[in-house]
Amino acid sequence: MMRFHISRLACAAAIIGAVFGAAPPVAADQMTHVVFPGQSIQRAVDAAEPGDTVLLAPGTYRESVMVSTPGVTLTGMGRSTVIEPDTKKAAGKCAEAGNGICVIGTKDHDLEGVTIASLTVTGFTGSGVFAMATDELTVRNVTAVKNGVWGIAQERSVHGVFRKNTARDNGDAGLFLANTIKEEAGAADTGGTVVEHNRLEGNRIGITVRRLRNLTVAGNHLTGNCAGVFVVGDENKPRAGALTVRDNTIARNNKSCPKTARLDALQGSGIVLTGAEDTLVTGNRITGNVGASPMSGGIVLFKSFVGTSSERNRIADNVLEGNAPADLVNTDTAKSNTFEGNTCRASSPAGLC
Repeated sequence: MMRFHISRLACAAAIIGAVFGAAPPVAADQMTHVVFPGQSIQRAVDAAEPGDTVLLAPGTYRESVMVSTPGVTLTGMGRSTVIEPDTKKAAGKCAEAGNGICVIGTKDHDLEGVTIASLTVTGFTGSGVFAMATDELTVRNVTAVKNGVWGIAQERSVHGVFRKNTARDNGDAGLFLANTIKEEAGAADTGGTVVEHNRLEGNRIGITVRRLRNLTVAGNHLTGNCAGVFVVGDENKPRAGALTVRDNTIARNNKSCPKTARLDALQGSGIVLTGAEDTLVTGNRITGNVGASPMSGGIVLFKSFVGTSSERNRIADNVLEGNAPADLVNTDTAKSNTFEGNTCRASSPAGLC
């Protein structure tokens, strides 16, 4: 037993060294809790205090994890650290909701400074990672695959960073960010949330930004989804928008998705703005998005499903090629949207290129 214990400690030390390398030592009151396959992640997370790290060794873990302590980092060692559902027992609110990792604040106080990193979440009926009421949440290098609803999702949160994640073959959006999904409300200011350098493949929608303001979607690669990027607003005040979608590569999002109760059939949509205002769409490369949906095309302005127009949006300096029915599509009745400096061949109506 003593020999096994020493071996386990040596392995933990090697893992910590591999992750943190020659980085300066952490403060004396901060700890790294190392978890191995077969051990409980939740137990280590519950024991962690603000500033602590819960480090998962490579292997498969079958459980859902709830993070409710500020400043905690939950990190694996890359894609080989895998979190899957526990098919024998689904204990806790996170598991009951069908989610893999939950990061949840309260109605009165946002949960601050949590990081989720370098692991895979797969096979959950809800979302791989779901966050609500957070401040400065970071999700990086996470792979979210074949989850029933969203790969990585956040609502009612501010100052988030979503960087270098992969979301593939999820039932709805690979990355989903919203004000709230359970009630009608005006768009929320995210305080400068950043969604950048992520890879979104094979989802219904690559990235959905719903009823939000003050956010940047930049440098992402989206392919093989039914639609690339959706910016969604409605008649509530304040309106969705005042955000930037820039420098993304959006190619061949031609998967076919059937109509739902909330949304028409989707295929071949690059970037769609519906019911949004004051949004800058610039520097994107959008190619080969082809479909026959009302929202098909390279960049599409579409009146919202409750009849709200998109206003004062600027579509500038994008490169579009081979999108159909057109590279630029404007079905909105508002006259305040502008199209300038775009490289494209076909637009509807004519004259936008």
